[in-house]
Amino acid sequence: MSERALTADAGGPAAVLSGAGGRQARSVLWHVVVIAIVVVVIYPVIWMLGTSFKPATEIVTSNRPWPLHWTAHNFPAGWHANPGVTFGRFFTNSLVVSGLAVVGTLLSCSLAAYAFSRLEFRGRSVMFAAMVVTILLPYHVLIVPQYAIFKRFGWINTDLPLVAPKFLATEAFFIFLMVQFMRGIPREIDEAARLDGCGPYRTFLYVVLPLTRPALITSAIFSFIWTWNDFFTQLVYLNDTDKFTVPIGLSLFVDQTGMTSYGPMMAMSVLALAPVFLFFLAFQRLLVDGATSSGLKG
Repeated sequence: MSERALTADAGGPAAVLSGAGGRQARSVLWHVVVIAIVVVVIYPVIWMLGTSFKPATEIVTSNRPWPLHWTAHNFPAGWHANPGVTFGRFFTNSLVVSGLAVVGTLLSCSLAAYAFSRLEFRGRSVMFAAMVVTILLPYHVLIVPQYAIFKRFGWINTDLPLVAPKFLATEAFFIFLMVQFMRGIPREIDEAARLDGCGPYRTFLYVVLPLTRPALITSAIFSFIWTWNDFFTQLVYLNDTDKFTVPIGLSLFVDQTGMTSYGPMMAMSVLALAPVFLFFLAFQRLLVDGATSSGLKG
């Protein structure tokens, strides 16, 4: 047997073991990194949940995320923390604003997406490109002119600045998402609907829109979560306490001197997180299906 063959035979099993060991080491390292990231992400939520059940003295003296002495006092204290207005009012306001935002987003963005993806008109590509570019604009650049317009309309300190733009197809991200999905629907369906006597509106309503259900659900979930968590926009336009939403209501636990009622604030934060968490869990599968079928997967 030649020297090269002996060398190959001697190194073959070692090379195989080395390759398998390397893959196993990379797998272990990957899992360690993922677990560390999960712990970093989940720890603030665990701390918030534990703090909501801690007495006031234990919050500033104990470093443990869970309480040594459990108490539910923070929940009624946070619920009735603001004189004349309970936290339930803030929840109602947030539900109204978020619900109307979802309805407006689905109606307007689906119509705009249908026009960009299925209809032929002059300047369509230019208008679509300009719409996509607006995604890159920081919202803070637009807030000043928007505030001036809404003030002239007399809409300040009402829900209209938070809701009305949603009915005007101002959410470029959702339009883009629906356009990507509608482009995947075969054109032959439109032709068949046209032969059956359907015009553009009936084709959209009875043919294209039902097939766009995954993208609609994805848009509804993101729109609800983003509107529910929005703090800056609601802070700019709302002035009266009885019109505040949940994010602004949570900021009321910090007084003018910088003192913070951590227990009641964390208790209300847990309640504020619950609707979003449950909403996401209920539609998680549909969210993944809509994102992947809309071309947003990695």
